[in-house]
Amino acid sequence: MVVDKNPQKEDRVFHALADPTRRDILARALHREHSVSALARCYPMSFAAVQKHVAVLERAGLVTKRRRGREQLVHSNIETIRIARRALDRLETLWRTRLEQFGELLAEDDQGETP
Repeated sequence: MVVDKNPQKEDRVFHALADPTRRDILARALHREHSVSALARCYPMSFAAVQKHVAVLERAGLVTKRRRGREQLVHSNIETIRIARRALDRLETLWRTRLEQFGELLAEDDQGETP
């Protein structure tokens, strides 16, 4: 099993993904680039609150911002999304291995019993 060399990065990614507003912002950024102002109009919260959500996503590396004139444009970073996927894949592999081992134990018990 391969372990990520930077568990703090995984922690930041999963922390960022734990909030439904941030997941929605990320989904929008995956679809296309958005200005922070345009994103703020999508949510029933202040511009500053949306900025904070974007900042959490940015610290996690899930989005990056670039300036175009007076606008801050937000776009996604697919490589960081892959970090989350690899972490989940490792957990799934561990889970499947445990199930297989459990199945083998049950099969051994069945073979040892006499009818």
